[in-house]
Amino acid sequence: MSSRDYPKGDDRLETKKTAVKAEEQKEETKDVFDVLVHINVNDHVETKNTGKTTLTYLSWPWAWQEVRSRYPDVSYEIMRNAEGFPYFYDPALGIMVYTTVTIRGETRMMWLPVMDGANNAMKFEAYEIPTRFGPKQVAAATMFDINKTIMRCLVKNLAMFGLGLYIYAGEDMPNESEDEKIAKIEEERKKQAELKDIIVSIDKETARLTKGMKTEEKASFGEKYIIPIVGKMNYKTCDNPAKLRTLLENLEKLEAA
Repeated sequence: MSSRDYPKGDDRLETKKTAVKAEEQKEETKDVFDVLVHINVNDHVETKNTGKTTLTYLSWPWAWQEVRSRYPDVSYEIMRNAEGFPYFYDPALGIMVYTTVTIRGETRMMWLPVMDGANNAMKFEAYEIPTRFGPKQVAAATMFDINKTIMRCLVKNLAMFGLGLYIYAGEDMPNESEDEKIAKIEEERKKQAELKDIIVSIDKETARLTKGMKTEEKASFGEKYIIPIVGKMNYKTCDNPAKLRTLLENLEKLEAA
């Protein structure tokens, strides 16, 4: 092969650019939802405890940055009423805000009522609601409450494109790929097999150590050696391999009575 048959420097650079462009185009063809729904947002979740209710929020600056970094064309709009205010009000029902988000030409709408910390609808004037402990006053809404709700509505709007959607479903982790699901199933299978083996060994040790004991003596044995480690008499219902291994090691060191 002559020297003219080899690609020149410029040709190699052009080939590399073409490969990079092809990879970028491949990334761009991925469905927006499929990309965003698999992002783990747990480190950016904020919680607020209000009595018996725990409210979960996703940080709106982080959520917007996360989407904007992947889709520079993303845009949002806060819907306004006829007077130009960013909310809609019904004296009987309360205040509602609306947003729309557009990514790659697809627009989705979301809405959210303005609520207090106990999830009661707020109005422009304070009012009372009945509770089993007597009447409770719901404070009048301020622009601060409306502003917070608008940004939370934006985050909820982004969830319609996949980001943090699992939070609204009450789940702890984002949707898993098939490979991740298979890996988890295999991990659980190994754990159950390990638990079974350890429990069989513990059965043998307890049988050795309690041989000839009366019911009361066996109960005392369990209170002394089993409960302090696994937290209950029936170690077979324990799903913590580490605790069971510790129990087995301790039993193996004991001498039969």
